[in-house]
Amino acid sequence: MTDRVEHDDLTAKQNDYAIFLPALSSFYGTFIGKQRVANDYVDPARMPAKLPDMENFNWFNTTKGVFTYKWSLYSAGHANLDTTVDAPKEGMVRDRDPNSWLLGDSGGFQIGKGVWEGDWKNPNCPKAKKKREQVLAWMDAYMDYGMILDIPAWVCRSPEGRKATNINSYEEAVQGTYINNDYFINNRTGACKFLNVLQGENHTEAEDWYQRMKKYCDPVQYPTNHFNGWSMGGQNMCDIHLILHRLVTIIHDGLLEEGVQDWMHFLGTSKLEWATLLTDIQRSIRKHHNPKFTISFDCASPFLATANGQIYTDVETPDRGKWSYRMQATADNKKYSTDTRQFSQGVLADGYHTTFKDSPISRNLLMKDICIYKPGDLNKNGKEGKTSWDSFSYAIMMGHNVWQHLNAVQEANRQYDAGHYPKMLIQETFDTVTFRDVCEAIFSADNKEESMAIIEHYSKFWMSIIGTRGATGKKTVNAGTMFNNLFDVPEEVVVEEETLDEGKLDKLEMEEL
Repeated sequence: MTDRVEHDDLTAKQNDYAIFLPALSSFYGTFIGKQRVANDYVDPARMPAKLPDMENFNWFNTTKGVFTYKWSLYSAGHANLDTTVDAPKEGMVRDRDPNSWLLGDSGGFQIGKGVWEGDWKNPNCPKAKKKREQVLAWMDAYMDYGMILDIPAWVCRSPEGRKATNINSYEEAVQGTYINNDYFINNRTGACKFLNVLQGENHTEAEDWYQRMKKYCDPVQYPTNHFNGWSMGGQNMCDIHLILHRLVTIIHDGLLEEGVQDWMHFLGTSKLEWATLLTDIQRSIRKHHNPKFTISFDCASPFLATANGQIYTDVETPDRGKWSYRMQATADNKKYSTDTRQFSQGVLADGYHTTFKDSPISRNLLMKDICIYKPGDLNKNGKEGKTSWDSFSYAIMMGHNVWQHLNAVQEANRQYDAGHYPKMLIQETFDTVTFRDVCEAIFSADNKEESMAIIEHYSKFWMSIIGTRGATGKKTVNAGTMFNNLFDVPEEVVVEEETLDEGKLDKLEMEEL
């Protein structure tokens, strides 16, 4: 058997699309990192026969990965931030291929949720000061780009956030972010490039935040240590009207210049329609303003879906329709513990799914590779559970879901370029109006006033372009999955349309394996 069982080079298929960054789960990365230092972290006998090496699941590994992809995001909120100690579970990040590319999320979400305690509006608070120093050192050590450690504007609406951080208002979030920005800009080494995070829960806050924080990207004010681009959070990441307004303003403020501020990231963006919309924006700005401008966007949906008992089975891109990932609960039955059928064939034959698009991972799986427990087997807690899945089953399906999501994003762009439109990006009531054409008009305009006038002229169009952080489709979690065995959850959990429960992934990542 060769090292490479099968290989799908998704980096080569990326073309000039906006770049999707899988938000790597520490749960998943732990399997790859720890297997490197202890080859029995996953018992070799437990590995699928056609995927015998954990590196087969590592998309950064261009030699052994069954699919490869250059770009990802990893959050400081889930990382071991002590760069002075060995951290085997961080191996996928710390010891990755030098040609790969990682964006570091700073952990502002952990501040907002009260996980990182401290008086964040006090520059001398020991807890906040230590975390601030650790995040910067970690970014400089391991990330290509990183987001500054912002205090989200919504922290004051989070009861646990207010209690743990002493941030009780929008203004205090701004002041806390000033403290962090000043520390980052004065202490960065240059090893990592930084993105200035824009927050704000409405247009007024977003405008105020931008006007107060834009100085950190200005080479006039910070000639040698200015930040290198932008990260769109809060309302800035999901409101296309506001996004277009902000982009035009940034361009005409001279803060999206080639070689100076080349990158813009959109946090928590999963809708397929937005994958194509962001590509349109990237192409127009490259054509008319900055040929190096790059947009990236991330979501944790492939990992969240697995934690919610779902796997991706297909992608739907109907012309003039709703574009979506199809996710469903899949086989979880102890009767499959000796079943040697190919996984995709088994789940189709037994009626779990009506369609199933194989990934390079699922194509090399048997039913028994996922449904590992047979009747009478005890789990790691010494009990016989309902589920046939073990922890590694979850990791395998996360890898499958990552490929499916990446492929779906690229397929959506391919279909879009072939002339197929998602419903929300085309209006045909009277004349045909497409987002692509309006986007081109906005960024090719001669001046800021003309661009803004075009944006306002199409204000009704923007209302039809919905932005969310959740994946699409209704999702019902099977009570027989391993998740319910690991954690105390109701017998049946229904995940509402357009959302996945992020807390379940957080719990999974905290579980000691």
